[in-house]
Amino acid sequence: MLSKNHSYPFTFLIAILLFPILTFAQSGKISAVLVDEKTGATINHASASLLTGASQAYLKGAQSDNNGRVTFQGVPDGTFTLRITYVGYAELIKSDIVISNSSNLNLGKLILKPAGEMLNEVVVEGKVPAMQIGIDRKIFNVGESLVSAGGTATDLLANVPTLQVDQDGTVSLRGSNVKILIDGKESAMAGNDVTALLQSLPANSIDKVEIITNPSSKYDAEGQTGIVNIVLKKNIRTGLNGSVNASAGSYDNYMAGLALNYRDKKFNYFGSYNYNRRNMLGGGKVDNTFIGNGSRIYNDSESSRKGKGHNVKAGVDYYLTDQTTVGVSANLSVRNSDRSEDLNYRYFDHPQLSGTSDRNSRQFEDDLGYDLNFDFRHQFKRSGEELTANVSYGNDKEDGTNDFVQFFSGPTSGSGRKNITSENGKVINLQADYVIPFSETSKFETGYRSQIRKSFDTQFSKTLVSDSLSVSNGDYLPDYSISNDFDFTSSVHALYVNYQNKLNDRIGYQIGLRGEQFELKSTYFSKDPEKPEITDGNQDFFRLYPTVFLTYDLDDSGDKLQLSYSRRVQRARGWQINPFPDVTDDMNRRQGNPNLKPEDVHAFELSYAKTFGKVNLVSSAYFNHTNDVIQPYVFRIDSESSTTYSIWENLTSRSLSGFEFISKINATKDFDLTLNLNLIHTSFKANEAYELKARNGFGYNSNLTMNYKFTPTFSAQMRGEYNSSRVMAQGKLNAMKGVDIAIKKDVFNKKASVMFNVRDVFNSRKMKGYTETPELISNFERQWMKRMFTLSVSYRFGSQDLTKSKKKETNNNEISGEEY
Repeated sequence: MLSKNHSYPFTFLIAILLFPILTFAQSGKISAVLVDEKTGATINHASASLLTGASQAYLKGAQSDNNGRVTFQGVPDGTFTLRITYVGYAELIKSDIVISNSSNLNLGKLILKPAGEMLNEVVVEGKVPAMQIGIDRKIFNVGESLVSAGGTATDLLANVPTLQVDQDGTVSLRGSNVKILIDGKESAMAGNDVTALLQSLPANSIDKVEIITNPSSKYDAEGQTGIVNIVLKKNIRTGLNGSVNASAGSYDNYMAGLALNYRDKKFNYFGSYNYNRRNMLGGGKVDNTFIGNGSRIYNDSESSRKGKGHNVKAGVDYYLTDQTTVGVSANLSVRNSDRSEDLNYRYFDHPQLSGTSDRNSRQFEDDLGYDLNFDFRHQFKRSGEELTANVSYGNDKEDGTNDFVQFFSGPTSGSGRKNITSENGKVINLQADYVIPFSETSKFETGYRSQIRKSFDTQFSKTLVSDSLSVSNGDYLPDYSISNDFDFTSSVHALYVNYQNKLNDRIGYQIGLRGEQFELKSTYFSKDPEKPEITDGNQDFFRLYPTVFLTYDLDDSGDKLQLSYSRRVQRARGWQINPFPDVTDDMNRRQGNPNLKPEDVHAFELSYAKTFGKVNLVSSAYFNHTNDVIQPYVFRIDSESSTTYSIWENLTSRSLSGFEFISKINATKDFDLTLNLNLIHTSFKANEAYELKARNGFGYNSNLTMNYKFTPTFSAQMRGEYNSSRVMAQGKLNAMKGVDIAIKKDVFNKKASVMFNVRDVFNSRKMKGYTETPELISNFERQWMKRMFTLSVSYRFGSQDLTKSKKKETNNNEISGEEY
């Protein structure tokens, strides 16, 4: 075996290192750069085959690198044919390539033509564009977001145009829920709370963020207004490459990471590790006025969300042939959360309570999540024909405690509670997709996906019954009213078809249909030994989700107009169906509802894309109608204690219409800006069953990101946002604004960078608003995170080509390798 022979690996390594040099000395080389016919952008990771001239037999294979460069080393003298294939482009054949006397032949730029105008996106040009914007999608490159450096995935998403992140870290698009995917799949590491995972995932571990506002039938139907796909870094450059980074911020926030990648002709190994220590300081106010007895309870709070996270990613891709690739990868997330909140209550004209009280809440959670992935990709001989498949399994386990104690200034005795919680979830994903082009303008896609999610959640609660408020000495007895288990299994089995073609040179269309069978089984177990109640729930839906796209090419410059329709769904999250009462704030209790129906969404969008020289513009008018809207509903107010009880319900229907404007302007080679403006009108239908009145409101949000390069190695970025007020089913949110700034300096020949940023410069990102019911008016204010200063450093290292000579090429026609 290899491990028993120490000399063999060393000899083998020397042979591998010397082989390119020996080959280079005895044979020739062919190189070229692949570029897109219209944009001039290089085409990366295309397949290239070198064929013998007479018999057209296969001789060598290669793949274009991140510069679009294709290189064949060790080519003997003779006549050859070069064949280039890449998904979405017509096959390129270049014949009569002659090598003699072991020459080095540079073919220059080879132009690839798109295989038909099939809903093409408009790409903002630039070496590493901050954003690629198209009619139906936007791609945000994290490397260009200086203001997010040293932050989390949540911070990054908050800086993406068209996205909003509220004070709880929940991500929305155009004011509505959005489906969050990681590497194209719903992450098992997130368990029932993807928000918690995003808050522990460092921004520097993310390669890009894809936003699809009106997805085709190929994508999951879930998400009111579309899909946000977070793509984690996975370097595919040739040779050994890596990067290290570290950051430190105010309030003892620290991050550090290491990424490594090794690529040869057959294998691509990649791995990364990121550490995150976070501390988010916030606070809030709640002012409740109870209409029934005229009393008022006011509280203000100071909170801290501390946590540590370790994120590990590792994998390997194996290139079986030029057409077939298999890959295995794994992700591991180990994180904990230590949350504290101190609330001070003041009571006015209350029938039972007087004076003030102090409530101290402490919550600690340990979380372990992982997923395992197997990926397969095969490209057939026909250009564009491809089969891909994925099998993944994930597990997430979370154990926690939630304790609080409350002291009253008046005659009322104190109270205390200890909660022990646990969540254990598993996810299985099976997926296969096949695409076949019939011509340069038409193609057919089909696929199948199954996702099965299982979760078992438990909560055991004890309450303090003695007059002593000493946590260590007080008597805590079980409270079976909020001690229970909840077991649920959800499954989605989907099959889709998609067809795309052109009616003429100007008009293209795409039609699709996705069928999804959804089933949710749940069981509620009471822990009360005297009343062991078991309640079963079951939901079973089959729905068809059609999609239609019509595209009109206004002229030959790439300007487009597109009309689209899709039916979508928003299913309840685990914590929305879990009936465990949340007693974090004992005066305002909330619980899930296992009988929630999924929201039914119909989405229409008219988009226009145009390029004016250095200005790229995409504007969209859209309309969404949602039935069975899921929102919390205050169903009871205890007249004696003034405790409010709310539950998630299908309250009403909602219509949302708006206009979105996105423009990327490359004003000069050193200055660019991205502007986003979103105008939204929201209308909620009245529902007498829940005593809801019809509500209508207009709102808007806007953001502006500016980048300026003072020198080739020194740059700055500023981002400002403004979110106007907007209506809710039972209230209204006030306006919110904020500004972030950052500077960056590249050093050591651009191999290292130093960044400094300030998030929320004016400490103004505070969510304010009110909730109104026939019995209660509640005004609230919350701040998720205070102004933060962060200093970050990163260093990149490695070679780009195992076969590249260390000496610079003297031939002026030689194409240089990519800088790193």
